[in-house]
Amino acid sequence: MIFPDIVALVVDDPVLYNKISETFHARATIRFVILLWGEKSSIKDVATAEIPIYGYNEITSMGQESHMALLHSEDARKQYICETICSDDVATLVYTSGTTGNPKGVMLTHENLLHQIKNMWDIVPAMPGDRFLSLLPPWHAYERACEYFIFTHGIEQVYTTIKNLKEDLQCYQPHYLISVPLVYETLYSTLLQVVKEGYYNKKRNDRTGSLPPKRFCRGIQKQLSMSSAVRKLVSLLFLRISLAYMESKRIYEGKCLTKNPEQPFFLVSVFDWLWARIAAAILYPLHMLAKKIVYSKIHSAIGISKAGISGGGSLPSHVDKFFEAIEIKVQNGYGLTESSPVVAARRPNCNVLGSIGHPLKHTEIKVVDAETNKDLPYGSKGIVKARGPQVMKGYYENPLATKQTLDENGWLNTGDVGWICPHHSIGRSRDSAGVIILEGRAKDTIVLSTGKLKCLLVCMFFYLLAKYLKCKEKVPFNVVL
Repeated sequence: MIFPDIVALVVDDPVLYNKISETFHARATIRFVILLWGEKSSIKDVATAEIPIYGYNEITSMGQESHMALLHSEDARKQYICETICSDDVATLVYTSGTTGNPKGVMLTHENLLHQIKNMWDIVPAMPGDRFLSLLPPWHAYERACEYFIFTHGIEQVYTTIKNLKEDLQCYQPHYLISVPLVYETLYSTLLQVVKEGYYNKKRNDRTGSLPPKRFCRGIQKQLSMSSAVRKLVSLLFLRISLAYMESKRIYEGKCLTKNPEQPFFLVSVFDWLWARIAAAILYPLHMLAKKIVYSKIHSAIGISKAGISGGGSLPSHVDKFFEAIEIKVQNGYGLTESSPVVAARRPNCNVLGSIGHPLKHTEIKVVDAETNKDLPYGSKGIVKARGPQVMKGYYENPLATKQTLDENGWLNTGDVGWICPHHSIGRSRDSAGVIILEGRAKDTIVLSTGKLKCLLVCMFFYLLAKYLKCKEKVPFNVVL
């Protein structure tokens, strides 16, 4: 979006500037341009001849000179008036990606960002000296909030790229990994292949269509030393045992999910707990043996000794369970650019798989009916709304979009469909009360006459299938949802 009150343009390089300059100058009058990379001589637009263009190094030098002048000259300081910054003042404009519509400028205040800094420690109890590895761009709201938190608490930050991720995991041995679900899916595919086969297989990944990282596979393979078919079979058996052990452990710890608001029968809960305890006790020695023989080698290869923090998308269940089985903690979180961005996340001591955890401190979450907008009870599926100090001030110069997203009571419509786990005092879900489960975007769902929400993509699939079969068989064919 180009607004007429823009006074400056910061652009990546001359190539990008040459592409957008004509359109940009036609819609806004800017005073100067800043190039982050490249040479000013590469700019071809004649319209910018009278507009000052600065390189990144020039801007930093000018800032240093101005600082020194103000520092040593009282007369220079008198030329400027210091204005007090309020917590409700806009600190930054972050534009949405545009995947759900036109990009909108999210106005985040100082209070919004400070809420993240003050309350993310409940999710990531990091200490000075801990090391974070991150590969998200700094303009991403998730990465930006994490950076503020990291630097505030005196934690070490290491930046990497997708190309160098595997090598940097092994080199820096981070305590925490900050990333999106796709990265954990990639690690899952690589590690599972190593555990199953124990050698580098040149067969392409069926899911991504790409080859697993060769050096990374070989590095772990060297440590695992899986040379025989027997060792490969044992490793796969160990993994299945660990998955079963963690399943039993979740049951007796009360960290399973349920939509049923009714309390389970006491005797059934006792039997369920006892069965899970016995199964876990039987599997525990084998799981610990697997940890020593197989998983410890993986840990030494990739680090992530405390937790991997996943956000910015849906974490697949099989990936979640795999990392739990090999005892690499992955905490899934949730948020939006409009909420600075973190709204909820799984805690280290309450890492309920399949959920996005509990809301952050001072944050309220509710689920409402898609049509009536009435509050729904726990266990009922509807539109997720959030309210708290991290919710944006609004969209920049877009009051209509702001009104559609934020109501008069400060509730932010996330546009996501989900439900909240009901409170149970006993049973396998007793410690999962209040965690939030997401099931998709509201724009990808339709409301049936029964009041149930169905995925639009699934509905379209069955509709097209019905039409195909009707044409194929030349007989009437109806589909029932």
